[in-house]
Amino acid sequence: MIRMDDNAAILEQEISWFQKVLAVRFDIYFNRETAIDDIQQISPPDIGSDQSEYARIVTAYKMGFDERLVVILTLLPHLQPHVLDTFLLNNKDTARGYTEFGGWKGKNHSGFLPTGETAVFILAGSDLARRFQVTRLFHADHFFSKQGILNIEHAANGEPFLSAMLMMTAEYLNQFTIGKRDKPDYGVNFPAKLITTTLDWDDLVLNPDVMEEIDNINAWLQHSDTILKQWGLGKHIKPGYRALFYGPPGTGKTLTATLIGKTFGNDVYRIDLSMVVSKYIGETEKNLANVFDQAMNKNWILFFDEADALFGKRTQASNSNDRHANQEISYLLQRVEDYPGVVILATNLKGNIDEAFARRFQTSVHFAMPDADQRLKLWQGMFSGRKQLSKNVDLVAIAEKFELSGGAITNAVRYAALRAIRMKRDQIIQDDLIKGVTKELLKEGRTL
Repeated sequence: MIRMDDNAAILEQEISWFQKVLAVRFDIYFNRETAIDDIQQISPPDIGSDQSEYARIVTAYKMGFDERLVVILTLLPHLQPHVLDTFLLNNKDTARGYTEFGGWKGKNHSGFLPTGETAVFILAGSDLARRFQVTRLFHADHFFSKQGILNIEHAANGEPFLSAMLMMTAEYLNQFTIGKRDKPDYGVNFPAKLITTTLDWDDLVLNPDVMEEIDNINAWLQHSDTILKQWGLGKHIKPGYRALFYGPPGTGKTLTATLIGKTFGNDVYRIDLSMVVSKYIGETEKNLANVFDQAMNKNWILFFDEADALFGKRTQASNSNDRHANQEISYLLQRVEDYPGVVILATNLKGNIDEAFARRFQTSVHFAMPDADQRLKLWQGMFSGRKQLSKNVDLVAIAEKFELSGGAITNAVRYAALRAIRMKRDQIIQDDLIKGVTKELLKEGRTL
């Protein structure tokens, strides 16, 4: 078990090392007398036998001098922010801070927050060739970005690349400090919610054609490496898999997506479109980018419910709002295509989805309303092995008479159970179920 004391001990050593490096960098830069003329001479602490989570991650990614310094620089605002106060110097010639130090100001934090420029200053000083070398740490193909260790964010378009803010992702901040590998929390900055289920495939009633399509998704999750790498098809086939689930509400779209994830141990995140879509230009793309960026290397299944709200048909661009909406769809299309995991879009009506998306789906799965036999299986599955159902209940008759989705059947059973409890009975009777069915039909504007 990882102890916080282990992480604290090694991080204190790393901070001490960082302070020595920083002091030498300032001495060299300001032409002060120093016994060391190269910061690389200050070796980072030996972590070979350390058992902390920090040491494990550093070792796993084979981090060298540069990577370790960037990591500790990005952690410092959370650990010992005063260490960075050294950068709060005014240049006497310009009567303001030193441009070469970089940095940015938070809304509430009064201290110095690092940017890419800060890291490059420490590592490269005035050496232009070294500056070019260090800049690679912040490119999209570096493991800092690919593995979601750092967030490298530009405040505005057109600003210098190294002015990007350096921020540790919440996931790795928790690992480096308290040794806990938390899953991201649903909120304004992460508009997606982890969905799970206690049900199994036996609880899902689908027709054979639908199950065959689902088996294709399962097969891809299980054997995609074989297809792409061993069979050499990776040159022609992208690593991701995109599926469209369409059909009436309550027919099993969400449950199917959740069961796929459960089968292979992949987290399934349902994207909350109400928090993604924004009227402000660029915000929708930013909100989605946050989800895709965090999901990129974690094998998450991304589930967009009621997807036509975001992936709907493009309109004729007659004004700036239309052009902006079409740009959002184009951005989504690109992110979905580039995502190496499984993306599932769910909608009630297939025709509402933009054709540009539909053409790129590997499969489109129609979740139809269950027929009488399937409805009977759903009703029986709800009460399988339980004594709470009265012997006088005729599930066959209910299944044949009332056309309901699986979700509606679940709601009807919930109501029937509550009605039985309220009536102080320990069994559900036929009338309880009929009352529950009636309520579900009324929701859809139907009657018995």
